[in-house]
Amino acid sequence: MTSSRAPGPAPAASDSALHRALQIVRRTLWSVAFFSFFINLLALTSSLYMLQVYDRVLASRSLPTLLYLTLFAAGCLATLALLEVVRSRLLVRMGVRFDAQLSGLVFRRTLQGGRTAQPLRDLDQLRNFFAGPTTLSLLDAPWMPVYIGLVYLLHPWLGHVALAGGVLLLGLGLWNERATRRPLTEAGQEMSASAQFAELSGRNAEVVQAMGMVPALSRVWRLRHDYALGLQGLASDEAANVAGVAKAFRLFLQVAILAVGAWLVILQQSTAGVMIASSIVMGRALAPLESAIGGWRGFLGAREAYRRLSQDLQAVADERPAMPLPRPTGELVFDGVSAGPPEARHFTVQGLQFRVAPGVCLGITGPSAAGKSTLARLAMGVWRPGVGVVRLDGVDIAAWRREDVGPALGYLPQDIELFPGTVASNIARFGEPDPEQVVEAARLAGAHAMILTLPQGYDTPIGPAGANLSGGQRQRIGLARAFYGQPALVVLDEPTSNLDAEGEAAVRQAMEALKAAGRTVVVIAHRPALLAGTDQLMVVVDGRIASLGPTAEVMPAITRRVMAQPEGRDLGALGVAHG
Repeated sequence: MTSSRAPGPAPAASDSALHRALQIVRRTLWSVAFFSFFINLLALTSSLYMLQVYDRVLASRSLPTLLYLTLFAAGCLATLALLEVVRSRLLVRMGVRFDAQLSGLVFRRTLQGGRTAQPLRDLDQLRNFFAGPTTLSLLDAPWMPVYIGLVYLLHPWLGHVALAGGVLLLGLGLWNERATRRPLTEAGQEMSASAQFAELSGRNAEVVQAMGMVPALSRVWRLRHDYALGLQGLASDEAANVAGVAKAFRLFLQVAILAVGAWLVILQQSTAGVMIASSIVMGRALAPLESAIGGWRGFLGAREAYRRLSQDLQAVADERPAMPLPRPTGELVFDGVSAGPPEARHFTVQGLQFRVAPGVCLGITGPSAAGKSTLARLAMGVWRPGVGVVRLDGVDIAAWRREDVGPALGYLPQDIELFPGTVASNIARFGEPDPEQVVEAARLAGAHAMILTLPQGYDTPIGPAGANLSGGQRQRIGLARAFYGQPALVVLDEPTSNLDAEGEAAVRQAMEALKAAGRTVVVIAHRPALLAGTDQLMVVVDGRIASLGPTAEVMPAITRRVMAQPEGRDLGALGVAHG
């Protein structure tokens, strides 16, 4: 039994996965703020110790007082160290929980949409920011008014110096944000685009190497990469300028407050202990703000990562329990479907209306770029229609949970990707392999004998993208993966493109076996010999159904038309008028 989930209204923002993960962050940050309260109180230990030593111990020359003050200060600093360790560990564990809440979902979204790894990089950047030192600086920064207020208690003139310094440092922080926000945003976009270009080039490395495209592609990538580096350099220069000014200014403030303190001591309006203590307290007050200015670039990067991740996850709905439905029998219905690639502005197929009953084999052919592969992706639910609906056993295929309906589907795309792992793991779709079903699927695909010739048989490791296998071997293993688990609906997109005559005969036999078992089969092909084994034949031209009917009726007409053309070897170049 499998289950489906009927589509419902989009979840509110408070119910989104990202928002739930941020709730974990907020709760943990409250705990961290609680520890920060005591840490910032204990941070006054050295200044208060200095005040008491200068104003009391040196004046009274009392060694017992010095001993007890020192022991008390040592105990406070030991407690401070312990609380710092606890606070840091809380942040690290918060980052791990934040990642655990979202990483699986982000990875699934990356696979579902064929996206790059950018969302995963954004998640890493957010996790590292939350667990990093900039977060601690931002949590300590609100204590600046408390420290400055304490300096005011020591003496108003000293408080004026500390307040002026805090205001000017805050102004430098705002200047830093204004100066670096735009170049960092543009640099992030360009870096993402150049990374996507590099990933795409890497996936087509064989073509790139064979046709000598490396220098040209390198120039294109270098232009985008260098432009992004230039923007990052501009932002880094601005940030470095502000950070340098901020550091020098804070050191000057230390000199200024000591000078004012010394002036007050000379006028006998203060003591040396007050002068030293106010310098230490002011330094503690302004240090988090200076650190936040230095880490402002990381904050801006995390903010951009959050924006991108929020956009990527905003369409994710909560999975709700639903009434289980029987395993599909394979009835496939296209009801007025018009669709195209997910982010395209035009439809590549339009007005598709047909039904494939269980146990029927439908062949699809037509010219290149006619929309055949789009139709295959729609049948599998990989892409969603812009208009109309694709139904599997009467249920909108988009409403099925992929984990539930996936085992009942078999799909062989034109571009076959295998994953690092054993042959058996790839055939079993990386679930727990059932040896009997693995061998059965391999036999059905005509791959069993070939697999046995591999160094370790079914336990042979497959390299990235099947690099250690030939094209024909990858295609046979991909076919076995499509047949694994006796799926109710099988869609094969050019299943014999890398196979010889023996492999093509194996595919024909597999189609007959699947039909005999009551499975629905959709085969996209150009070779008449393969299409001759189908029950129904559809001709797609310019994204529309040009012909559809029993193969015995449709095939002769299109074969005569193709054979009349000079290049008429297969059906890939046919030009069939609607009829």
